Amino acid sequence: MAKKELKSTFKIMAIGGAATPAPPLGPVLGANGVNPGQFIQQFNAKTMPMKGKVVQCVVSVFTDKTFTFELKSSPASALIKEYAKIEKGSGVPNKNKVGKIKKADLITIAKEKIKDLNTDDIAAAVRMIEGQCRNMGVVVEG
Repeated sequence: MAKKELKSTFKIMAIGGAATPAPPLGPVLGANGVNPGQFIQQFNAKTMPMKGKVVQCVVSVFTDKTFTFELKSSPASALIKEYAKIEKGSGVPNKNKVGKIKKADLITIAKEKIKDLNTDDIAAAVRMIEGQCRNMGVVVEG
């Protein structure tokens, strides 16, 4: 059997367990040579436990039109919005604060994100998430 040769890799974000081949996902997949229906079916099956959350995914496409994908954790901004119960971050974060989040919630987010961050230290991961909160206009309490 011939060795599979990597053609391209790309990143996408979709709602776990509820992705559809409609735009914006379908056109991106099709443009990269991935069968959208086949990908959506596999993606939804793997992400069913994360239903309703935004899931990042790295897709690798091979020259024989097969593909593999690796799931990542939700973006930090999506998790912060969920815990702070806000719709979106502030347009002017240094002046307008849009929400509050507890330090315990930051630790929970950091533990979920640690495998995708460039650190193994939980304290450093918490500081990274805290910086994201500052950039979104969310005040950290505690």
